Amino acid sequence: MAWLRGVLDRLLLLGGVIGGGLVPGFIAQYRQRLGGRLDQARLDLAAWQQIADQFHHGSLERLIQHHLASPDATFRAEGAVVRGLLASVQQLERALAALHGSLWQQATYLALHGDARLAAATWHDWVPTFALDRDGLLFAGLCGALLWALFHGLWHGAHLLRRRRPRARRATAVASP
Repeated sequence: MAWLRGVLDRLLLLGGVIGGGLVPGFIAQYRQRLGGRLDQARLDLAAWQQIADQFHHGSLERLIQHHLASPDATFRAEGAVVRGLLASVQQLERALAALHGSLWQQATYLALHGDARLAAATWHDWVPTFALDRDGLLFAGLCGALLWALFHGLWHGAHLLRRRRPRARRATAVASP
């Protein structure tokens, strides 16, 4: 069993380091895709901004309110679309700003607040890249060390459980006659 633990130990450590080293590249590609969505949303909003500049002193919110206050259902629906587009631009700007922090902040943001559909699309087109900068190497080492430590904790926990079971069986066998 020691040789199996040794092989698994090294494979998990290596896999953790490689996997951790790939995370920064995935985050960069996710950020690029997010930036593309933001660019497109801004382009879509630009025509509405021109109308707001011309008729509402540049205020998109006043343009939206004007649309929403209209008795025309189509006009009100346009107001809701513009409001949704503005909200999307603002949300995408916040998300992109959060992905310009440190690698640790980016990974945390992506893990806790990332867009699942955007992450899935990024994963589908992802080109694996290994980060060789200081933060990328530290992240890779930390991921490897955490996976390695988790493996050792589980292995030793299972070993302790195996050792305790026979003693418990012996104690009940002695007490039962």
